[in-house]
Amino acid sequence: MRENEHKIMIEFGETDGAGIVYFPNYLKWFDNATHQFFRSMNLPLSQLKEKNIILPLIDVRCTFEKPLHEDQWIVVKTTVGKMSTKTIQFIHEIFLNGERVSYGYELRGWVLKGENGIAAQPIPEEIRELMTCDDVVNKKEVLSR
Repeated sequence: MRENEHKIMIEFGETDGAGIVYFPNYLKWFDNATHQFFRSMNLPLSQLKEKNIILPLIDVRCTFEKPLHEDQWIVVKTTVGKMSTKTIQFIHEIFLNGERVSYGYELRGWVLKGENGIAAQPIPEEIRELMTCDDVVNKKEVLSR
């Protein structure tokens, strides 16, 4: 299964008065990690947007195991969880010095934005293959189609 890692430095503005990371920042990091995941497939979400494909958030969950603080480097590891015909679950785990400190998921829809609004669409097979293959040779074969 494909995975991607995204390294982030925690900034002062991401902490609360107690110096602990304010919880909405985890969701921001999840979102950024999903964007990085698509970039790792040479398919930035901006490229999908040009084709009127958007990936709206349907559900999100985050579990906090240990607090994080300013000036710490974290790694957000992202993998694909469940995929239905029209939705993708991205599993995110946040690590500090190799120790998992938080985990969760985003559930996103594969949606076409048209003149009459938005409508969920089946995820194309080549996209499914890109999201699930971890072999460089297979990735090149899928991208060349």
